[in-house]
Amino acid sequence: MVIFANALLMAILSLIAGVLILIFPKTLNYIVGIYLVIIGILGIFRSLS
Repeated sequence: MVIFANALLMAILSLIAGVLILIFPKTLNYIVGIYLVIIGILGIFRSLS
């Protein structure tokens, strides 16, 4: 159940990041940076549980 929730959350974050990049291409660095931090935090929590 936790893995499915993380996969769903990562898919939603990817979709939001993609749309934001299409709308605001100059904010690409910030969007990618925030996305990578979130994915890293989720990966750490997944490995701890």
